[in-house]
Amino acid sequence: MNPHCSGIEPRDGGEDAARPTLTGPAPSPVLLWIGALASCATGSAPTAAPLPSGEPERPPNVVLIYGDDVGFGDVGAYGAELIPTPNLDRLAGEGRVFTDGHCTAATCTPSRFSLLSGEHGFRSGVRILRPNAPLTIPTDALTLPRVFQQAGYHTGIVGKWHLGLGAKGEPVDWNGDVKPGPLEVGFDECFLLPSTNDRVPCVYLDGHRVVGLDPADPLHVGDPAKAPAESTRYPDGRRTPEAMTYYASTHGHNQSVIGGIGRIGQMAGGAAALWNDETMADVFVDEAREFISAHRERPFFLFFSSQDIHVPRTPHPRFQGKSALGYRGDAMVQLDWCVGELLKTLEEQGLAEDTIVIFSSDNGPVYDDGYDDGTTVETSQEEVDRGHDGSGPYRGGKYQIYEGGTRVPLIVRWPGRIEPGRSTALVTQIDLLASFASSLDVDLPEGQAIDSQDRWDAFFGADPVGAPYILEEAGTLAVREGRWKLVSRKNGKDELYDLAADTGEETNVAANFPDVAIRLRGLVDGARKVGLRRSR
Repeated sequence: MNPHCSGIEPRDGGEDAARPTLTGPAPSPVLLWIGALASCATGSAPTAAPLPSGEPERPPNVVLIYGDDVGFGDVGAYGAELIPTPNLDRLAGEGRVFTDGHCTAATCTPSRFSLLSGEHGFRSGVRILRPNAPLTIPTDALTLPRVFQQAGYHTGIVGKWHLGLGAKGEPVDWNGDVKPGPLEVGFDECFLLPSTNDRVPCVYLDGHRVVGLDPADPLHVGDPAKAPAESTRYPDGRRTPEAMTYYASTHGHNQSVIGGIGRIGQMAGGAAALWNDETMADVFVDEAREFISAHRERPFFLFFSSQDIHVPRTPHPRFQGKSALGYRGDAMVQLDWCVGELLKTLEEQGLAEDTIVIFSSDNGPVYDDGYDDGTTVETSQEEVDRGHDGSGPYRGGKYQIYEGGTRVPLIVRWPGRIEPGRSTALVTQIDLLASFASSLDVDLPEGQAIDSQDRWDAFFGADPVGAPYILEEAGTLAVREGRWKLVSRKNGKDELYDLAADTGEETNVAANFPDVAIRLRGLVDGARKVGLRRSR
């Protein structure tokens, strides 16, 4: 990165009911961190503690590792038997493992949007983005990285973005400064996969600039007929399917063929800047190592946003054959390696004890997602590949409103501060923003991060219950409240599931429990109209 490119049942009481009122001057972020430590250790509400003598304890670093399409059942600690994940299992053994942790949506862009903005994607019509889509996060929003910036952190993102680049209505200048983007919404540094690995442009972005771009071969995203005459042309998989030599497209991934792989969208030019799919994980890990090393002397927030295990699955040859599940399983082994390298880097830099590491995923699993990569699905109703179910015991996966779409691995480690173990607390990634803001004494202004709530106690072990209810999104909305799950349907034929008796969401019991269905439908309808912080 270029550091010079800156730019269960509801509980009584409201979200702040458990927090004491502190008298006197507002506590500093350091005091709040120390109070939080006491909370995790005793199970009581956080209170401010006196500073120790000598140098003040600095707030911990935060490394958020975000997998792509990683399902609840894709990690050994969550039951995977055919994919070795020793590093994630180690992280789980040293941290808090959530068995009811959720992303907000069953697809990537809205989940990432809500994680960083604290607002559900449906409010702004955020869906999976096409190549060349403009930035979806308002540049004046109080984002997760801005929360850390306001608390004195240095912030960075490495990996997949897929939240749009450039201003609405203005074409992106891929041969100049590509902005607005991450640097304009709270990150001090960024090294990006601009969209996602199955879409063009197939280049890296460092700060505002494409890496390794040759001015004599201008990069153009869109119809190649409109590209400069000197720009390199790539095969069109629709006309020359034989160009897709890595593996064929099964649906939709057959436009510009880059590296023998058909992509969504078209591009021309930029041949010298093209990424190598098989070395992508290595590139991102190297960038993350550099970031950690460069900023070890001050608190930092690193968002490591992996492309694995999203299609096209192209694990480095050293990982191929390391699982019993072909490219998809091997890509998961590669992601596990990335986690191990980041943990090792923190240890080498003497930062492991002072760093919160969070691992999760943007949505549930998928098998055939556009490429004939050897993944097999045994039935049309279940996502089971050679005995492996990526969503574990839950129904569905990516694109689907059922639990397998949003219930994902969620592990939080903070050595010596968080007691290792499993938690059944109901938590959702959208609440990370408000939780960190509260612990860092950063105010959330009215109208900002409207769906994010302070669940610090749940994330860090003092609250075994978590949120009274959460929203899930996949074309429609669903609400989880303890044992109950209601899927809201536009035709009025809502589905109600009792997860305590029906983990797989097989039996709709709306007719058996009409009062529950009506009440939960009211929660959904209310949430559509107003942010969750206000609706509670």
